Formats: sequence, structure tokens, C-alpha cells
Amino acid sequence: MTDIVDELKWRGVIALSTDEDALRKALADGPVTFYCGFDPTAASLHVGHLVQVLTMRRLQQAGLRPLALVGGATGQIGDPRPTAERTLNDPQTVANWVNRLRAQIEPFLSFEGDNAATMVNNLDWTAGLSAIEFLRDIGKHFRVNKMLTKDSVARRLQSEEGISYTEFSYQLLQGMDFLELYRRYGCTLQQGGSDQWGNLTAGLDLIHRLEPHAQVHALATPLMTKADGTKFGKTEGGAIWLDPEMTTPYAFYQFWLNADDRDVSTYLRILSFRSREELEELERQTEERPQARAAQRALAEELTTLVHGADQTAAVIAASKALFGQGELADLDDRTLAAALSEVPHIQVEQLGPVVDLFAEVGLVASKSAARRTVKEGGAYVNNVKVAGEDAVPAKEDLLHGRWLVLRRGKKNLAAVEVTGV
Repeated sequence: MTDIVDELKWRGVIALSTDEDALRKALADGPVTFYCGFDPTAASLHVGHLVQVLTMRRLQQAGLRPLALVGGATGQIGDPRPTAERTLNDPQTVANWVNRLRAQIEPFLSFEGDNAATMVNNLDWTAGLSAIEFLRDIGKHFRVNKMLTKDSVARRLQSEEGISYTEFSYQLLQGMDFLELYRRYGCTLQQGGSDQWGNLTAGLDLIHRLEPHAQVHALATPLMTKADGTKFGKTEGGAIWLDPEMTTPYAFYQFWLNADDRDVSTYLRILSFRSREELEELERQTEERPQARAAQRALAEELTTLVHGADQTAAVIAASKALFGQGELADLDDRTLAAALSEVPHIQVEQLGPVVDLFAEVGLVASKSAARRTVKEGGAYVNNVKVAGEDAVPAKEDLLHGRWLVLRRGKKNLAAVEVTGV
């Protein structure tokens, strides 16, 4: 198990750790139980959470025993944002989101064998705790001057809005989680993002005060960033969610396929389960032939399969090829086609009209005259069939699933028309 530390360091997964030598010794001495927490502040995890989920998977494969905590208690408060107070969700909403997040995390872990995973909920040890007990048994051991040094707290104190006592107390709740898991399961390692370092060390400090002989550790992963300065996991349409109803498998696949060449090596090392040799080969291909996007394709296929399954991944890849004339559009199911076309410029019309009108209206060309030139030059396609004449009008029978036309100018410029009046 000690080899996992070297593997994580090579992959760039370790941003901070409390004592690497002590952690290596703990791993060498026997099985280690660790935990990572996820707060249900939304109905789904997003791709940023994959860093933690897949690191848990990696640690379990190395022999450690994972505790996946979905915070039914902490989710009702939320870790303070650096900018503003969170909107509090009602307890029933949070409870529903707990179940949704559990269902997303469970497929990544194994619940069998000597190091079987366990799902836990911190509402189990906070629901019956009175305010007096919490303040006497937990709050007594925290020092406000140290709590004030946490980055998000310090920023909020400098803002006009300030910070509520509710969000300020979040550190106490997360610290208590580590203590409870240490006492209930023998958990000695907490894993989280580097932005959670203050919360991770709060748990360590609490355990050291109440269990002075305990040997406990913390390990933080780096925050994923994008080379262009935009936030990882965000697009113009918002966050990239793991829930297929919130982000389609097609959009999920395209997010990774469109990764910047400067980022893809980092993403692969942190998120992929391919070997070092495979990753180094993909890095070489990116350097020598970036236009082939071999690394992006490998990453997109692996992560889409992990999150959405092999069948959905195959459907997405088939759709990607078919849109550009490398497969049969008619073979795509309605849902996959609709998801793919939602990612390209598209319009709705009540009835079919001339191809040149549709090309201009959807924005593939600047004008109808430009559309006529495109047709004349042989660069206009409807459902991957070259448009033969400038006066062509699609027939009702041409509509895919009774409503879609896929328009293409040249090899790469796509758009879609949805016909609503047929």
C-alpha cells in the first residue's frame, strides 16, 4: 500500500499532506480506513467532484477502506463561500439530495471484500445532539483566532456582507465528523480538496485534543484549473453535472473532448486509471500530433464510461461520428440525437422551407445568397446528404425521428433545425 503514495505524487494528486513519512508508516503497518465528505448542496455532483470520487476509488484499489460521507447535517449549512452566504435548503430537500449523491458515488466503490466501502451520513450523530452538548463537547476545543485564519472566513470578514455564525460554525461540524468516524470506524485519514485544508486540519486538531494517542492524517488533492483562466467544470451553459438529466452524456463527453492541449495531460494523470506508460504515450501524441486529439478522446471515452456506462458511451461516440458524416444519423436514438443537437446552433420552425432559407436562418451562412453559393460549390449537406440544387426543399420523410434536420456546411460547421408543425 505504501506504493500508492508514490503513485499519487507522480499523478499530481497530492497537493498537501500532514506528514508524508507518518502516512507511509501507517500504510505499511496495516489497513487504513479513510474518509471523504460530500455536501448535498445541489441535486447532483459535478465533474469537479470526480477528483475526490476517483481518488477514493484509487485508494480503495490500493487496499485502503473508504468511508464515503454524504453530509445530511453539513449539507443543511454548507461550507462558507468566499463571496456570499449560501441559500439554506429545507431539510427534506437536503435529504433527497443525500440519496441522489449516494447513488452517484456508490458505483465507483466496492462494497465487498476485506476493505469494503461504507456509506455514512453525519446527520446520524448530529440529529440528536443538543446545542448545549455541541458547544460543551465540541465547541470548547476550537479556538476562534485560528478559525478566523481560514481563507473563506477571512475574505468574508473583509466583505460588506460578513459571515453568519451558521456558516462560521461549519468547521466545528466537519471537525466533529472526523472525530466520530475515528471513534466509530477507526478512521485515521481524511481526504479532501486543498480548498478544504482548514476543515481537514480542524478535524485533526479536535482528535488530538480528545484522543491524544491517536495517529491521524490528512491528504488534500489540488484544485483543478483550466489553462485559459476559466473555472474547471464550467461551460457557457453552466456546470457539467454527473446526472444525465442535468448534463447529457453527449455534453459530458464533449466537455472532455474539447479539453485544452495544455490541460489534458493533467486531467489524465489525476482522473484516468490508465498506466504510466499509456499516459506518457498519450502525452507524446499530444505533443507531436495535437490535431489528432488522441489524449482528449481517450479521456472522454474513459470518463464517460465510468460515469454513464459503456452503452451510453458507444451511443455518444456514434452520434459524434454520424454528425460529421462518418455514420448513419438514422441509427441514432431520439434522445441521443436530441442531446447532440442541443450542443450545436439550432432553431425551431413550424414548417419546412427551402434549404437556403434554413441555412441562413440558423446562422450557418450570412445570407441566402451565401447559402446558394455554398450549395453551388457542393458544401451544403442535409442529414449528411449533399444538397443537389439551390431550390431544394426537404421533405417530411427527411425528418429524423419526425422532427430533426441536421445541416452541415463543409466538414465541420453544424447546425440543426427542429420542425414543430408536422
